[in-house]
Amino acid sequence: MSGEINEGATEPANLIALARGAPQTPAPAGARPVTRETPYVAFDRHELSEILKIYGRMVAAGEWRDYAIDHLPDRAVFSIFRRTSEVPLYRVEKNPKLARRQGAYSVIAQTGMILKRGGELARVLRVIDKSWLSVAE
Repeated sequence: MSGEINEGATEPANLIALARGAPQTPAPAGARPVTRETPYVAFDRHELSEILKIYGRMVAAGEWRDYAIDHLPDRAVFSIFRRTSEVPLYRVEKNPKLARRQGAYSVIAQTGMILKRGGELARVLRVIDKSWLSVAE
C-alpha cells in the first residue's frame, strides 16, 4: 500500500477497508469528495425571521409543534411538523439553482405537491397563512 488515500476514501465502507488494510473502491465518476470546504445552501437571518414568524404564530395556535432545518449541498429545507414522529406538513425549500427560472423558494405539502413557488419568500409563505385562516374560520 502506497499510503495515499483516494478521494473515495471518505465513504464509510472505504474507511473500514482502509483501517483493515484492504484495497479501497474508487469514487464514482463525477462524485465530489465531501470536505469541510463543500458549500452548503443555508437560510440567512432575514429568511429565517420570515419563516419563524409564521411558525411561531402556528405554534401559539397549537397547530404545529416541531421543525427541522436541513442544509444540503443543493438546497436548504425548513420542515414543519405537527408531531415529531410524523412526516412534515410543509417543507419550505430554498434552491438557488431555480432562482432565474421558477424562483428560489417553494412551499411543498405533505403529499409532495408544490403549493407555491417564487422569488420572494414572503409571497411564497402566504400560501401557508391562507390555509391556516380558512381552517380557523
